Formats: sequence, C-alpha cells, structure tokens
Amino acid sequence: MARRRDRGRAVHGILLLDKPTGLSSNQALQRAKRLYGAAKAGHTGSLDPLATGMLPVCFGAATRVSSYLLDAGKRYAVVARLGQATDTADAEGVVIKETAQPEIGEADFERVLGQFLGDSEQIPPMHSALKHQGRRLYELAREGVEVERAPRAVRISEIQMQSYTWPKLEFTVSCSKGTYVRTLVEDIARELGTVGHVAGLRRTTVEPFPEVDMVTFEALEETAEGGQAGLDALLQPVDSPLAAWPRVLVQSELCDRLTHGQSVGALPEWPRSLVRLYDPEEAFFGIGEVEAEGRLVPRRIFPGLSSWC
Repeated sequence: MARRRDRGRAVHGILLLDKPTGLSSNQALQRAKRLYGAAKAGHTGSLDPLATGMLPVCFGAATRVSSYLLDAGKRYAVVARLGQATDTADAEGVVIKETAQPEIGEADFERVLGQFLGDSEQIPPMHSALKHQGRRLYELAREGVEVERAPRAVRISEIQMQSYTWPKLEFTVSCSKGTYVRTLVEDIARELGTVGHVAGLRRTTVEPFPEVDMVTFEALEETAEGGQAGLDALLQPVDSPLAAWPRVLVQSELCDRLTHGQSVGALPEWPRSLVRLYDPEEAFFGIGEVEAEGRLVPRRIFPGLSSWC
C-alpha cells in the first residue's frame, strides 16, 4: 500500500521575513515553509530577487487575509544609480544608455522629489509581472516585445533624500500599492535631466507592520534548533493586518450560526461596517459585516482558529 504523503502541520500566522538578495519571493516562501513544516503558505507583495526586506509570509488561515496586505502601503529605502539606464530599470539589466553628470544641486533634488508627492499616474514597466493577453509582461520583454500599458493610479505620501554623491542617489519613499520604484527612479532621473536605474532596494515596511519585527533566515534557522514552538512564537497573529478594524465579541449561541454561514441580529452599538469576529474566549474566527438593516453577515470564516469552526 502506498504511503500517504505528509502534507505538513497546521500552523497559522504571519512571518515578517527579511528576504535576502538573490532569492525570488517564491524561493524565499518555499524555504520558510520547509522550516515551519507548514501545510499551507503564501506570500504577499512580491519582491524582485535584487530587493531585500519585508516579505510577509502567511501560514494556514493567514493566507485568507493576504489580500488585505496586498492593498497595504509600503516603505522603501532606495539606491538609484544616475547617469546610466538599463533595459530592466534595475542593476540586473543591460546598460542601454549613459549620460554625463548634469549640474545638479541639493535644491534641485528637493524640488524634483517634491513633485512626486501625492496622487499621480504611473505606467508600469515592461519588466513586471502584470499580464497582457495571458502572458507576463516580463516574458514579452525578454522576447523584445513591447506593448502599450495603461497608466495606474498611485500615491506617494512621503519621499526624502538621504544622500547624494554622483552617480549615487539614496532616498526613502512611502507609497501606495502598485507603485513601481523602478519607474519612479526613471521618472526622477528624467526630471533631473539624466537617466537612472535602481541599484539597491529594501522594503522596510508593509503596513501595519514595523521594520523591527522582521526576521532573517539566519534567526529562523537558529530558532528552529530549539523546536517548532520557538518558530511559532515569531509569527504575527492572523488578525494583525486587520488591527484597525472594529472588533466584535460574539455570544456563544451566535458563533455556531455565523460559522455555518448564517447571518444574525447585530447589537445597536456595533458599527455598520466590516468587523473582526471573536468568540467568547476572545479567539479571532472570521470577518463579518454589520449591515445598515441591523444584521451581522459572515463574510469570511477562518477554520482552525476557534473551537466554533
């Protein structure tokens, strides 16, 4: 009789992995999944192999809140190489254009960077994972094919220069989902009268998580020597991406109905919005919506987090 394949253990939570350079996001995910022996895992907000920093890895039930992290704001530390453009807009590409050093002063940087604050539209680069007629743009780009891309709305809430010594410019930027830092660097260079590409990129924040909570592979491997309990202690709770949402404590007689997809009456004091659901033992078990008519409707239930589901 064939032996059943071990599917891994049920572990729930979010690892804020400090992804090293040289690994794709999927390679980093698979390595973390093996360390945890997890049955189910996924990541949010891909980082290029060149980039380092925060890559949220979701285990178990946390994979069902990953979509909320995709919408989160992000913060990056950027190293731009001015005077040199590449075909991928980063250091892994082939140099396609070079320019001499323009007359650029500190005031020029402050003025130009300030132009990018607020809402704007950005055209995604060809070397991106967006799809065109079922194919990734980067696949087409590798074949020398360029297609028209629709501009996307982005927002930059903060951008600050850290240092500049030709040809290296360092700055930090806080931005909305869908912002391509490579395109931002090219646009900044153009406004400065030159060309440029990303030479280094580190993601320091994926809201609402701070940089200090990131964990390296070295720390994970060292912790793993002490057993799985230590690894699990490094995980953020499944509901942590929803921390800003209203919290509703549900009576025991209503938990079973909600976890079976039935709506229940809402208390008058509950906000009419999406809410986090907790059982009488204060265990998170799902997402609900309190409708204007006074009904609490279950929108997403997370099996394995509560005795009710």
